[in-house]
Amino acid sequence: MKCDIISLANKKTGTIDLDESVFGIDVRGDILARAVNWQLAKRRAGNHKVKTRSEVRGTTAKPFAQKGGGRARQGSIRAPQLRGGGQVFGPHVRDHAHALPKKVRKLALKTALSAKQAEGKLVVVDEATIKDGKTRTLVKQLDKLAWGNALVIDGAEVNENFARAASNIIGIDAIPSVGANVYDIMRRDTLVLTKDAVEKLVERLK
Repeated sequence: MKCDIISLANKKTGTIDLDESVFGIDVRGDILARAVNWQLAKRRAGNHKVKTRSEVRGTTAKPFAQKGGGRARQGSIRAPQLRGGGQVFGPHVRDHAHALPKKVRKLALKTALSAKQAEGKLVVVDEATIKDGKTRTLVKQLDKLAWGNALVIDGAEVNENFARAASNIIGIDAIPSVGANVYDIMRRDTLVLTKDAVEKLVERLK
């Protein structure tokens, strides 16, 4: 499929042929959901922790006599039913990550790219570079392009000046093609690819 190539000055500089097997497959919401859940699960710290009755500080002596007090029998002040006692079935340190087959991950990334293309929210630029790393300069160019919420994917590396300027703009992310992932693509409204990024992604996903 043909797609126009523009510059950061919002001028058409040519066209590019997007691979149908990467940018034109059927959009499957279930695959996207699995990939996003997998990414977010891997990102969880999993360091939440409560103390059980064996970890709470306190004496091991029986609080009071078994009989004759008119109260319910108790064996420890660290028991869960008493104030200051341990927690039952509370969270513990764990890894929330789960496995996702490579084929599904690959299909999910192709699906995310195809979804942006189908929605008309995929933009291809000749290059993502600016002369200086000034945020003010980049903001003026983005105003012409109307990229309020966008992910910019470059080739092997992101231009240093562009990355520096974009880092100060809320809603604009810039990553190299090797870092392209489903979550970042779907959380931004517009997907911007450089010509180098298109080549790298096709090479990676073919």
